[in-house]
Amino acid sequence: MSELFDAVDALIASRSPLPPPQERKRLRQAHGLTLDEVAAALQVRRATVSGWEAGKTEPRPPERDAYARMLKQLAQLYPANAPVPSEDTAVSETPAVPGVPAPSVAEPAKARTEPTADRIPEPVSEDTALRPAAVPHPVATTRPTSRRPPARNAAPVGSPAGGVDARFENGPLAVVDFEDGQALAYCVGGLVLDVPAKSIPALVEWTLSEGRIGQPKLSGPGKDGDPLIVLTEAALEHYGLPVTLTKEERLAGRIPEGHKVIKQLARANWQLTKRGFGPWARIYRPAQGSERACVQLCIPSWDALDTRHWADAAQLPTADLARLLGTYASRVMTPRGSTAVTGLELMTALHPPTRASEPDADGKRHSEHNPGSLGKDPVDCAPCEAPDGHPLLADLPRFHHRTPAEVLVEEAYDWARPLTDAECLRPYLVGIDVNMAFAAGANGLTVGLDAPTYIKAPVFDAKLPGAWLVDLSHVDLSRVKVAKDTWADLDGSLLPSPFTPKGERPTGPAWYATPTVAYAVELRYDVTPLEAWVRYESGRYLDSWYNRLRDAYLATMADLGVDADLSPEEFLAAMDGYRQRDPQLAIVVSAVKATVKGGLGKLRERPRGEGWKPGQPWRALARPTWRPDIRAAVISRTRINMHRKIVKHAAFTGQYPVAVLSDCAVYASDGPSPLDFLPYRDGKPLPGGFKLGVNPGLVKWEGTQSVLWGEGVREQFNAPELNLARYIKDGTVTDQDTGE
Repeated sequence: MSELFDAVDALIASRSPLPPPQERKRLRQAHGLTLDEVAAALQVRRATVSGWEAGKTEPRPPERDAYARMLKQLAQLYPANAPVPSEDTAVSETPAVPGVPAPSVAEPAKARTEPTADRIPEPVSEDTALRPAAVPHPVATTRPTSRRPPARNAAPVGSPAGGVDARFENGPLAVVDFEDGQALAYCVGGLVLDVPAKSIPALVEWTLSEGRIGQPKLSGPGKDGDPLIVLTEAALEHYGLPVTLTKEERLAGRIPEGHKVIKQLARANWQLTKRGFGPWARIYRPAQGSERACVQLCIPSWDALDTRHWADAAQLPTADLARLLGTYASRVMTPRGSTAVTGLELMTALHPPTRASEPDADGKRHSEHNPGSLGKDPVDCAPCEAPDGHPLLADLPRFHHRTPAEVLVEEAYDWARPLTDAECLRPYLVGIDVNMAFAAGANGLTVGLDAPTYIKAPVFDAKLPGAWLVDLSHVDLSRVKVAKDTWADLDGSLLPSPFTPKGERPTGPAWYATPTVAYAVELRYDVTPLEAWVRYESGRYLDSWYNRLRDAYLATMADLGVDADLSPEEFLAAMDGYRQRDPQLAIVVSAVKATVKGGLGKLRERPRGEGWKPGQPWRALARPTWRPDIRAAVISRTRINMHRKIVKHAAFTGQYPVAVLSDCAVYASDGPSPLDFLPYRDGKPLPGGFKLGVNPGLVKWEGTQSVLWGEGVREQFNAPELNLARYIKDGTVTDQDTGE
């Protein structure tokens, strides 16, 4: 019998809610027992736990926790004072009825702490418990059966965001498949649940009532993450949905409103968001107080997982897809759509717009603005921050081209120059790439939180976020200050200007974000703004966003064998082929990076069809997170960070980049490795310059090509300033560089 108890204990440890019929059958065969005797063995455990709960015995703490969970589970399988079921009357499992909540796994708090005689039987001896008894059929249950798949199951992932929460013990998401006549939900950590739901409305009900799927909130005033259900092609067929969308449906981004599944949802009083039933469908009922009832669906075969960021994730086996998405969800957040949408939603989840107030005179709390957030209402941008077609520009002539003195243009670098004679004599072109460059640019950045205020002839204040109209054409890069009381003489013609994306020297007044103007002051040049749009309420809104994405990136890279404490040589060796060590985790790395760039891009989302016409508002303008000023500030700081490193490197080594594209710089080198031109001394990098490493803001090797290759492709396309940084990775140039 001790062996049987050990087997039952193993089931407990595996988080199996109840030993399902097939497990009871296996135990019966393995130990030569009848089903009655197996059930009676469970009764013994239940009785033992009742003694512990009543304080009669003091078990070892780990056993107490495990058997306490078992007690709650057994209380449903074996009602109070009811004998164990016989083999002929084994528990049946019926599907959940749409609209009718299924029995909860958890017992009421009082039952957990104050067991009563009519609820929990008195402890019985092992001999007594093993005597067969005739019993009535117990009440049927709709509880899901859990099982562990064979070797193909997913590997465990990191702890769920926000810590373990019993309400979401099965993780933030599940991939639902249909195999051998049974719907199965593959959860994180390798857990597989039987899904009794026969329709999409029933699946939604099951997810909310029994699935125990979701994610704890990421911030105190925030909301818990809604469960995500990913549907495989087999599951789509099972639930009456098309496996792929037609061309018209892809263009519309949804299936028709008259589809039978949408009608089923409507009959069950479920609603869809304005984007309808598409690749990322949200199914909900209006919130009742603080209680949310919302499930999100992800349909990979409808192109929900963009191959640019998720590679071939949509074609992975079910358990592997659950592992991949579960890793991303636990380290970043449950996907809310594309990586761009998720990046934006992460900002809001970490800084909810409202919070509960202190109790008023009647003891009631009210919703109030959450300090440090962007609030719940959108604010207008400054006219210079508005993209073309914005309602603020409705009075401009239709084909008017705004000059730098009219529009703020803060974009990433796209600059290149011809090689010098000395550089042509070197054999290699080596590219280095800044890790998570835009995330690093967001770290510690002060951004505006309120609407802009116009100022005429202001005094520049580097601590005041905003846009400044100022003439920086007098800044001469041939002589700059690189440290305290240290000036450097450089060849300014070999450097990109830090003030324009194309690296061209400005010719007159132009609008710049605060970090750009602050850099001119850092180089020790006077600035005299003519006008400004500034925001007096400010904060480091993106710090927590950066921290979470940084941690997700570093944790995943560490899983791939690239740690943060490696020497330069060890780092280069670890980065060699790191994606092949675990291709699925490599996809997570790509998705995290895309979350950074996409989230920042969403801050200035442009019209997406919608029948929009220039001068009219578009949907994104209604979001508090439509903030082009924040995007401009991050890009400005990222570009300035790159230029600062370039200047430090040039002042110390006399080496200048031949091309810069966003976060990648290319140098002519005597050797093929970054260590052949980066000025390391005794393993220490140049302070303030480029440093090899995995942390955001440090650099990695992007690629190496020959100087002959570089000159050859420029001659082939008759483009003396072709940006070689765009092609340095693999050397493939398919067409003339258009800058796109």
